[in-house]
Amino acid sequence: MTISIGNDHAGPEYKQAIMQHLESKGYTITNYGTDTTDSADYPDFVHPVAKDVNDGNADRGILICGTANGVAMTANKYQNVRAAICWMGEIAELARQHNDANIICIPARYTSIPQAIKMVDIFLNTEFEGGRHKRRIDKIPLSC
Repeated sequence: MTISIGNDHAGPEYKQAIMQHLESKGYTITNYGTDTTDSADYPDFVHPVAKDVNDGNADRGILICGTANGVAMTANKYQNVRAAICWMGEIAELARQHNDANIICIPARYTSIPQAIKMVDIFLNTEFEGGRHKRRIDKIPLSC
């Protein structure tokens, strides 16, 4: 599975820990995030992650910033992206099961690194349930 990951200045430690964890499990990672805590504009790393997922160049995406709001808003502008803000494992699981989310957005200021890794594992290993949920997600994209 190929994963694109990005982060702003709130998430370099999270990104490094998540990448190490996923690489040890054999995932292929494309890193678009910053490696420093110097102020960075989150759209600069969100767009390449969202484009990878939107265009099918990545199976899933991971975005990390302070609250996860800005990254989710930006990523969800893409037609084939369903980015979900997750702050606990149950939310990550339901985002996959019910919404077929393909990008997890992690609020670094409100989660710990171990929580983030657990959420990523759940997110990557949970299948979409389909059925009535498929009908609903088919109504999300604009047709204009």
